[in-house]
Amino acid sequence: MRVRQGWGPLYLVAGASSILFVFLLITALVLDFMAPPPVHGGTATLKFIALNKAGYVAEQILWILPNILPVLVFTALFVALVGHGKSLPLIALVFGALPWALLLAVPVSSRGSLTLVYLSDRYAAAATDEERSTYATAAEAIIAENNTPAIAGVLSALGILLMGLAMLSAGGAALPRHLGWLGCATGSVGVASEILRYAAPDVYWGYGVLLWVWFIATGIALIRLSRAAALPPPPDPIRDLGP
Repeated sequence: MRVRQGWGPLYLVAGASSILFVFLLITALVLDFMAPPPVHGGTATLKFIALNKAGYVAEQILWILPNILPVLVFTALFVALVGHGKSLPLIALVFGALPWALLLAVPVSSRGSLTLVYLSDRYAAAATDEERSTYATAAEAIIAENNTPAIAGVLSALGILLMGLAMLSAGGAALPRHLGWLGCATGSVGVASEILRYAAPDVYWGYGVLLWVWFIATGIALIRLSRAAALPPPPDPIRDLGP
């Protein structure tokens, strides 16, 4: 493989981040299974948080904070592929990394929100039914946003698809071709499942597993690429020009 020298640390950090991203999401999923938060009902949600505050806060942090890690992954993939074609890797970087970065600014995680923790505290401290009703109504609005399909999910899946196409266009010169095919499959399934997220939830679960596989495979490929980037470049071939 033709490897761009000097980018080894980026490939290594991004590769480790890609694998760590999956590990953190699995940890959040375990917490979710241990104490699943309500997906409907403002009052029920606020009461649940009051009884399970520590676990709920930890779960929300694990859903939200790791979203910065895919930004590193897509940046490293762009650097690895830009020498073999600039336009497609750049487009894939924008579509793939930007939605994950924007999710850090969104106060919901699709399984809850840290804002609901504050509302739960205020609900518990409320002195009248009218005050409690106000906080429950505010919680309902946040829950509704959680249950609304986000365009960011579609764009991030499209970014994976485009990055897979960029890998295939590079012809395996920077990253293995099988990773490109895996990216195309993951992105295609992801776009469809994000659009049909609540109409066909089983398809979305399948996409989630495929997404984890893609991030782990990408992390392994980037770590291997970091080792190749750390090697000195091969010497220029000696040409025999004759006597």
